[in-house]
Amino acid sequence: VQLQASGGGLVQTGGSLRLSCAASGRTFNTSVMGWFRQAPGKEREFVAAISASGSSTYSADSVKGRFTISRSNAKNTVYLQMNSLKPEDTAVYYCAAGGNPMAPRIANRYEYWGQGTQVTVSS
Repeated sequence: VQLQASGGGLVQTGGSLRLSCAASGRTFNTSVMGWFRQAPGKEREFVAAISASGSSTYSADSVKGRFTISRSNAKNTVYLQMNSLKPEDTAVYYCAAGGNPMAPRIANRYEYWGQGTQVTVSS
């Protein structure tokens, strides 16, 4: 599985961005997908995840009510809609595939990773 993330950029506080992650490979439709982020000097942290069917979603407390994860299995793409962005959301955002459905928040349970896309929120 290869993952290509896009949609990052520079936005002001309170603004919105929509990240996309296009996946290649036949296993996308059966794969738990996740978004993680890493800010400079910090460890990678969980942002959101979605089950293979899309019926279950999981979010970090820090983004609940602001970020929404979704997927289109027809397009082999997972999305992260980010609203009400804050400076502390500034990070490189990574999409991941092949997560463990019993542990969708755990980074080392994902098999595949994209290259990351930079999100910068100015104050």
